[in-house]
Amino acid sequence: MQIPLNEFEQIVDEAILKRGVNYYKRGSVIDLSENASGEYEAIVAGREHYTVRLTIENEIINEHQCDCPYYFGSVCKHVVATIFYLQKHYLQLTEVPQQITIKKKTASTAQQIKALLKDIPHQELIAFTEEQCKNDKKFANYFLATFGYLSKNQSKEVYQKQIHYILRTAAGKYDWIDWSEMKHVVNTLMPFLENANRSLKNRNYENVFFITTALLEEVTDAFQFADDSSGDLGYFIESAMALLSELSKQELSEILRKQVFDYCIWSFNTKKFEGWDWHLGILDLAGDLVEKENEADVILGCLDTVSGEYEMEQAQSLKLGLLRRFKSENEVEKYVGQHISNASIRTNEIEKAFKSNDFYRVIQLSEDGIKCDRKDKPGLVKDWYNWLLKAAQAQRHTQKIIEYARLLFIDNFYPQQDYYQILKDHIDAENWDAFLEEIITETSAIKRWGYLDLIRQIYIKEEWWERLFVMLKLNPSMEKIEQNEEYLAKDYAPELIGLYSERILDYVAGSVGRSHYRTACKYLRRMMKLGGNQEVNTLIEFFRKQYPQRKALIDELNQI
Repeated sequence: MQIPLNEFEQIVDEAILKRGVNYYKRGSVIDLSENASGEYEAIVAGREHYTVRLTIENEIINEHQCDCPYYFGSVCKHVVATIFYLQKHYLQLTEVPQQITIKKKTASTAQQIKALLKDIPHQELIAFTEEQCKNDKKFANYFLATFGYLSKNQSKEVYQKQIHYILRTAAGKYDWIDWSEMKHVVNTLMPFLENANRSLKNRNYENVFFITTALLEEVTDAFQFADDSSGDLGYFIESAMALLSELSKQELSEILRKQVFDYCIWSFNTKKFEGWDWHLGILDLAGDLVEKENEADVILGCLDTVSGEYEMEQAQSLKLGLLRRFKSENEVEKYVGQHISNASIRTNEIEKAFKSNDFYRVIQLSEDGIKCDRKDKPGLVKDWYNWLLKAAQAQRHTQKIIEYARLLFIDNFYPQQDYYQILKDHIDAENWDAFLEEIITETSAIKRWGYLDLIRQIYIKEEWWERLFVMLKLNPSMEKIEQNEEYLAKDYAPELIGLYSERILDYVAGSVGRSHYRTACKYLRRMMKLGGNQEVNTLIEFFRKQYPQRKALIDELNQI
């Protein structure tokens, strides 16, 4: 959020603004320095000392950060206190408390290092680096990963050895890389990706091949001895595959093209990546490199060995792509007919038919898909109904449009179109309310998952606020009250305040801990925005008397 220095008092939440001003007035901004032009860092005293960082350009605060645990908005009281000081300072007023000391142009750590690097003699810097590499394995790994691209001895084996050493060093004596070590692994492996990207840009395609294949093999092995709950290793695999894909689209020398192609076939046949998505993905890359029919036959032979339902469907789609490029039209049509139950192949055929306005075939394939997938793949069934709807729309078949849009409106978690609006556009106005009542009755009787949200959306779109409020009263959780506030606040503010009050009382009675107290205070603030200041004060007074031993609760209440 950008904040103009001269207008921030009109932008920030009033309660936060008041607390920030109080912090400023009592001198809680105890230190402020300008580390670079327009970049400020302040220490603000609260329960602890918090660091606030601001970036200002043309009297606009473009960035603001504070390391305090405030989660209810983008601006906390510590940021406000710092901004208030800066506002006064920029306007050259005399209200700055004596406790604040401003240090202009204090050199940051990065600036000090930059200055020293200019002055340190070259030989001393070399000696220092050698000593650090000798004594610190992690530093040595990072150094090699960062500057290895300058070496003339580039090869897959060299990169693989470096990556292997980095991963095994991180694993340590217990042969396991836990989550605390993953940050080091990421930082040390990242230069390899940077090197590969640099090589791709400079058309050093052979080096891209060396790095990406080394990463693929070593990082795949690392999944067996690393905690990848954060997905860091997966990121390197995805990045390596993406770079290989980019490489396959370049104008490679015949020697390198054949080398990359042979690697893809070798890694598949040796099951180097078996069990992972990139096991088949590597054949997809090989497909991009194919120039001759005999090479396509090699890939087709590999694809015929694939087993497993999910993998076979992928393999069939890859095979169809190769058949289209290198085999006869009769072979392609025969293969499509044999594997039309494959959702990707069916979708591809439907798309082709739709583009050519062959709506009869679109309908035929979609209806067959519904029969084929109704039992085991209900998600796909929705896709086939969506194609039936598109065909009906293209043919302006009103009855079918209503039929399919109604079905998809009632039972579709991921809508592809606005089915509600489609229905409204095709049903006569005098029949519209009765049509909606029929849907509400039907879904209420079936009680399919998500039916209440469907009914709620109808109430909102039709602005049936009384019925929406009655629905809320049946399940008035704090989250649901908040969810419906924007629709009901105008007509039902007192009632919402009452519902909030009841829920907050129950919540505080059954919940202990600062995070829970902050949640309760969040909803107390929502009550205030609805005009419930008196009710909030009553609740606060009750909590003070009822739970005097809950110091964290009292502390949070004091900040409202």
